[in-house]
Amino acid sequence: MERYIGLDVSRQSCTCAVMGPSGKRLREEVVETSGEALLRLIKSIPGTRHLCFEEGTQSLWLYELLKPHVHDLTVLGSEKSRGQKSDSVDAWSMCDRIRLGSVKTRVYKELGEFGSLREANRGYSFLTRDLARVKNRLQSIFRGRGLSPAEEIYDPATRQQWFAQLPARQKPVADLLGQQMDALAPLKMHAKKWLEAEAKKHAIVGRIATAPGMGLIRSAQVAAIVVTPHRFRTRAQFWAYCGLGLVMRSSADWERVGDQWIRAQVSKTRGLNRNRHPLLKAAFKGAATTVIQTKHPLHQVYERMLQSGTKPNLAKLTLARRIACIVLSMWKHEEDYDPKRQLNAKTE
Repeated sequence: MERYIGLDVSRQSCTCAVMGPSGKRLREEVVETSGEALLRLIKSIPGTRHLCFEEGTQSLWLYELLKPHVHDLTVLGSEKSRGQKSDSVDAWSMCDRIRLGSVKTRVYKELGEFGSLREANRGYSFLTRDLARVKNRLQSIFRGRGLSPAEEIYDPATRQQWFAQLPARQKPVADLLGQQMDALAPLKMHAKKWLEAEAKKHAIVGRIATAPGMGLIRSAQVAAIVVTPHRFRTRAQFWAYCGLGLVMRSSADWERVGDQWIRAQVSKTRGLNRNRHPLLKAAFKGAATTVIQTKHPLHQVYERMLQSGTKPNLAKLTLARRIACIVLSMWKHEEDYDPKRQLNAKTE
C-alpha cells in the first residue's frame, strides 16, 4: 500500500497531504512545526511512505528527523510556479510529482562522515564573506572621495593617515567599519584553523589537496559540499553542479540541401549554467587562477591555449574544468594525483 506524502513547511506550521497510488486524495492535516508533532503524524500514516518537501532553512533538520521513518525521502529544489499558490496547493502538488516521478531537481542531503566538516566550512564561508563585505564598504568610502588607498587601510597601525584625508562627517562611519574589520579578522582566522583541523581528519581531503591549485581549504570545501563523487555518473554532470557546464541553445536544427536533410550549424553557447553551487565554482576557478600564477605543467596548457587564439577567460575556464575532472577521478578511484596520466584528462 503506497502512500505519497507532501509536506509544505513553514516556520510555525506544516501542511501535510497524503495521496494514494491512483492519485486519490486521502488526507490533509496541519500540524505544528516541531519534531514530536511531525513524527507522530508520519507514524500515523500506514503503508509504504514516500515523503517529499522543498529545500529550505529547515530541510536538513527534517531530513535527519524523518528519514528513518519513511521508505524514501525526496527534497525538492525550489521552482517558480504560476497560478494559484497556497500551503495546501503546494503540498498536493508535491504528492503528485513524486507519485508520477516528475521531479526535476532533487537536493542531496546525506552528510555521511562530513557533518562536522560541513559546519566548519559554513562558519569559515560566513566570516570570509562578512570580512570581504566590510572591506568593500570601507574602500567605497575612499573611492567616493576620489582616493585609491592600498592595503594600508586594513592595518590599524597605518589606516589613520588615510582617515585624515576624509571629511569630518565621514570619519565616524569609516572608523566603525575599521573596528568591525578588526573584530572579524581574528574570528576568520579562528574559523580557518577549525576548518583545517576538521579537514585533517579525512584522508580524502589530503588526497584532493594534491591536485593542481587545490590546497587544503579548497579541498575541504569540495569534500564538505560534494560528500560522495558517486553522485555524478559523468564529468559533465559534475561540471554542471559546479557551475562550469556550458549552456547550448539551438532551433531549426535541420536544413535541406538538395534531396537530403543535413544538420544546420545553429547551436549557440549561452554561457555557463546558473543553477550551480557557488562555493564549488569559486574553488575550482580559484585553483585555475593559482595554476596560472605558478609554473605548474598545467600552466603550459594555458599558455598554449592563449597562443592558439583562445581568450584568457575561456582558457581559465578550461583549466577549471580540467582540475574539476582530475579531482572527480582521484576521488572516485581513491588514487593519488598522477601528473603523467591525469594531466591528459579531456575536457571537451
